[in-house]
Amino acid sequence: MKRNTAFFSDELSFWHTQSAHVLCVPVGGWIQPSASTAHAESPESKRRLKSLVDVSGLGQHLLQRSAAPASEEDLLRVHTAEYLQRFKAMSDAGGGYLGPEAPIGPGSYEIAKLSAGLAMAAVDAVLSGEVDNAYSLSRPPGHHALADGAMGVCFLANIAIAIEAAKAHRGLGRVAVIDWDVHHGNGTQSIFENRGDVLTISLHQDGCFPHGYSGEEDRGLGEGLGANINIPLPAGSGHGAYMHAMERIVLPALERFKPELIIVACGFDASAVDPMARMLLHSESFRLMTRAVRQAAEHLCDGRMVLVHEGGYAEVYVPFCGLATIEEMSGVRTEVDDPMLEAIELQQPRKVTLTFQRQWIDQLAQAVLA
Repeated sequence: MKRNTAFFSDELSFWHTQSAHVLCVPVGGWIQPSASTAHAESPESKRRLKSLVDVSGLGQHLLQRSAAPASEEDLLRVHTAEYLQRFKAMSDAGGGYLGPEAPIGPGSYEIAKLSAGLAMAAVDAVLSGEVDNAYSLSRPPGHHALADGAMGVCFLANIAIAIEAAKAHRGLGRVAVIDWDVHHGNGTQSIFENRGDVLTISLHQDGCFPHGYSGEEDRGLGEGLGANINIPLPAGSGHGAYMHAMERIVLPALERFKPELIIVACGFDASAVDPMARMLLHSESFRLMTRAVRQAAEHLCDGRMVLVHEGGYAEVYVPFCGLATIEEMSGVRTEVDDPMLEAIELQQPRKVTLTFQRQWIDQLAQAVLA
């Protein structure tokens, strides 16, 4: 069934830049410059996703638009004034390292405000009833950003800013945030860990980023106790493990929480060819996870669902994962075939490994849903 889906993006978001890097390591010392010296979080994977949406014909079925940048008032609901002043000053001065693994360039402050504004507009379009669901191609990403600092190529907490704006202007109540970026959504967790009105669920590669972090014992604090769930999966986990985690933990947690809106921190870096992690997902994994969340949203909150782009650094493959995701959101199937799907399916964990992964997920489900 075709659905009314919005797609928010802006060319300026692709203009955020960093200093010379190879993957995520600064050039210099023993690090030889490469042909491009581009940071892994380059605009190309996002620009290519937008291009594939357009050339596939899917864009004709979407409500495509940009948005206004988030205001200072919007940012201050989440971030400290001191941090925002420091961020703007460094951006105005031409850039530097704002936090751990968080390089910025000239104009990054204004572009980050636009990225947050895209997420805000996507949430507002869904809550107003204008569309059934929405995708925000936000860049730079936001799920590592802390209230008082930057981290891991994230500078403003896009999803948290969008949630707080919706609470202020739309009276939004309970919100569930599902983060399937391969890295832990530590920023979102830290911002809401004392809150019972925001459920945060992170599926991530165990120990990947933040370095060494697992998180299965972190369940929230104070009024937020029980409203934070971490699902650390071992490196090499593939389609079967993720789908089992969705079935055994994510969907039951949503059913228990009964959100008014579901937001997905949508990273595509758990794919089999991503340079920043070691998981084995493919485009159909993201299609089916999106389907599971969409069906849960239709059951629990009249279909209100927003996906906000996070990581994903394989330029050739992010577009196919993103297209499958947005096809599922909109109910429109294009003629595009994933050229890597069959090869990745052949790499999936065999029975012994998959059995171990499922046992670990089942044990975690008993603990976090008790």
